[in-house]
Amino acid sequence: MSAQSSTAAPTESERLVFFVSDGTGITAETFGHSVLTQFDLRFREIRLPFIDSAEKAHEAVRKINESCDADGKRPIVFSTLVKAELSHIVRQSRGMHMDLIQTFVEPLEQEFGIKSTHTIGRSHNIADSEDYKNRIEAINFSLAHDDGQSHKNLENADVILVGVSRSGKTPTSLYLAMQYGIKAANYPLIPEDFERGKLPSGLLPYKAKIFGLSIAPERLTEVRNERRPGSKYAALENCRYEVNEAEKMMHKEGIRWMSSTLKSIEEIATMILQEIRSEKRAYY
Repeated sequence: MSAQSSTAAPTESERLVFFVSDGTGITAETFGHSVLTQFDLRFREIRLPFIDSAEKAHEAVRKINESCDADGKRPIVFSTLVKAELSHIVRQSRGMHMDLIQTFVEPLEQEFGIKSTHTIGRSHNIADSEDYKNRIEAINFSLAHDDGQSHKNLENADVILVGVSRSGKTPTSLYLAMQYGIKAANYPLIPEDFERGKLPSGLLPYKAKIFGLSIAPERLTEVRNERRPGSKYAALENCRYEVNEAEKMMHKEGIRWMSSTLKSIEEIATMILQEIRSEKRAYY
């Protein structure tokens, strides 16, 4: 599934999904993905963020209804609109509505015996400014330490990812930084390391922070051929050699590692977080 901005009609095998929010829409989209993956169907997605006024809510209704007319099927609408009046407007559309706020807020109001504040953007107020600053610092750290660019300040790293080139280190590092404020460095294991049979010397003092990523050679050759088709770098025989040597080195050095072949970035990051026992968490 991939988000798109066009409201053109989906193909017969697709269903159109709207994510409507008074914020970024990330929460609605994340929850929606979790639900929709339970169905063996294709979906085309449209995110409608920052619906924070009646005018914008009515515009959202227009888009949803236009899509319903064009497709002949009700679009699915995942909504995280906090203000009841805006939610009421959007619910007048001809979509099939999944109101995530009302589903959970009303039962909690009854349980707590108090009314919620119904404040837009509450999850992004000044109270989490420290978390936001930490994430920005983590992103800058990960970019500065991407692909072995620098050994500077590695003592500040929360985790150091190692593995052969194109095994998923960079996207995992950035995901950890952006979502969790984790300072993640990453270093490629290269043929010179295999010939020496040792980790890069600059990493040795920080071995306890190292986590390895591996990948099936067949998948690795596909990924590398997209970047450098027909090269020795992408050849299956070379990929088998590098992966085998990298895994041997990780076993020898006692480095925790996992295969990224069949796992999403989210799954890889979650497993790494469990391993490093981080309690950092960012909310959106």
